[in-house]
Amino acid sequence: MKNEFGRILIVEDDPRDVDLTLMALEDYKLANQVVVTRDGQEALDYLYCQGQFHSRSDGNPAVVMLDLKLPKVDGLEVLKQVRSDENLKMIPVVVLTSSHEEKDMMRSYKLGVNAYVVKPVDFHEFVNAVKELGIFWAVINEPPPGSVGKR
Repeated sequence: MKNEFGRILIVEDDPRDVDLTLMALEDYKLANQVVVTRDGQEALDYLYCQGQFHSRSDGNPAVVMLDLKLPKVDGLEVLKQVRSDENLKMIPVVVLTSSHEEKDMMRSYKLGVNAYVVKPVDFHEFVNAVKELGIFWAVINEPPPGSVGKR
């Protein structure tokens, strides 16, 4: 495993899901590398170093865990903007959603999502799914050269 874990951007408006996600990532000591945004506009502000994030440290997250049903800007629009931007398009994006709708899944894949995970309803299943996602994308996965740490 790499010595340095990648930063994880969580885009989630449900406080319970945020808490569960952080708890799951803490088991692998990944929670200190997590940035949480509560809506799509805030996520875009983070990615583009705008608004409250104008002075954040440089570098793209190792992975974005993205809910679809978000206030202000929905997750599909965030995904679309990420994939259309030369400096962001290589960031792995995992949709982590409660949506079982085939149209959401199909649109996500057409827009270039790396993985589509339906949030398990069961507490333990949810925690385990997040742990596996966090370890894979932030620790095990080798990003393309120059894609992380660049804006």
